[in-house]
Amino acid sequence: MAVEQITDPAAWERDVLQSDVPVFADFWAEWCGPCRMVGPMVEELAGDYEGRVKFVKVNVDQAGAIAQKYNIFSIPTLMLFKKGEMVSQQVGAASKDSYRGMIDRALA
Repeated sequence: MAVEQITDPAAWERDVLQSDVPVFADFWAEWCGPCRMVGPMVEELAGDYEGRVKFVKVNVDQAGAIAQKYNIFSIPTLMLFKKGEMVSQQVGAASKDSYRGMIDRALA
């Protein structure tokens, strides 16, 4: 399953907040070194959880309104949304197992 790129608030509302399944959101930017390290892990997790969790990437330079809404000051910031509500957040790069724990808790 591909990781969807979201750049506008309407797509965020439709694809994340109104999603029937939990959504793992990666707030990142091209120039961010740690973001580039996290990216491949997010892609792998998208494959591991295909059909159970949706994965999206939000480039903070292109989607400032969305980043501002969630007070994103440091990237990468990874958030997990369930039924339109943020249920978990990790600021800064972490291990794949850390992200897997966030996801598994939301699925439990």
